[in-house]
Amino acid sequence: MTATVAPQRSVPILGEPAAALVTIELRDQSGRILPGLIVGDRWFVVGEEGHRYCIIVRNRSDFRLEIVLSVDGLDVIDGRPASFRKRGYIVNPHRKLVVEGFRQSTEAVAAFRFVPVRESYAAEKYQNTRNVGVIGIALFNEVGSDPWTSDEVRRRLKANPFPGRFATPP
Repeated sequence: MTATVAPQRSVPILGEPAAALVTIELRDQSGRILPGLIVGDRWFVVGEEGHRYCIIVRNRSDFRLEIVLSVDGLDVIDGRPASFRKRGYIVNPHRKLVVEGFRQSTEAVAAFRFVPVRESYAAEKYQNTRNVGVIGIALFNEVGSDPWTSDEVRRRLKANPFPGRFATPP
């Protein structure tokens, strides 16, 4: 994890545009992608009670994204109730973020586990089970971020400003 200065961000990116920017995986403790299904606009993942899991978000875009994640209605960075107003992780273009649990310090996390609702961290810490089982993600792009694709930048960097060396006489 690299520490960077938090950029000024715009409003959340929602719906289909967000799906085009990132991919999301849940992996079990052995590294296997957890099976699931999509019903309407809801995604369901099957996990085994007591097993740990991690969330992997891949930034497929050509610009940095701020990714705010919640598990069971709690922010993964501070373990408190989640909010769009909270800050998230900055993920560079074509890089991934792996979140293995609720952050307890810069080096330690409390692992995510599939447990009965009454044993969830949200139930034990806040006596609130309303969002247990829900994983939330909000994406933010930087205000004024460069709209050029990496291909466009490469093309411009390789451009020859003087291809003919001199102007031809009229």
